Amino acid sequence: MQEPKIKFHSECDFRQTNPETYVLWLSAVAKEEGKLPEEINYIFCDDTYLHKINLEFLSHDDYTDIITFDYGVGDTLIGDVYVSVERVLENSKTYSESFVEEMNRVLVHGLLHLCGYKDKTTSEAAEMRNKENYYLSLRA
Repeated sequence: MQEPKIKFHSECDFRQTNPETYVLWLSAVAKEEGKLPEEINYIFCDDTYLHKINLEFLSHDDYTDIITFDYGVGDTLIGDVYVSVERVLENSKTYSESFVEEMNRVLVHGLLHLCGYKDKTTSEAAEMRNKENYYLSLRA
């Protein structure tokens, strides 16, 4: 059996349930985007852990739900996606979403960053949200 190209790690108490189904879903997203997942690591952590990364590598002194480091070239996806479980939980309450739905959004958001999508401008953010919604509908 081939080793999954998408892996889940945890620096906190959170553990991804049913990781195999997430590997299949995220791999299908990558394929539909014309990309090949070579090595993608999702690292679940808390706010403090991700805040430190945000300061050290991006010089941003704020909390965020996700930071994506893209090491891929061309259509090959290689990267690390850090997810603050605390931020995802807080955002799920803010947006009146279930924790699972918000986590799914963040997971696909990170993958879309690896696929080359940005979200700095209003139009980029709108395109990213449309893509997220589309791929979330395939997950349901």
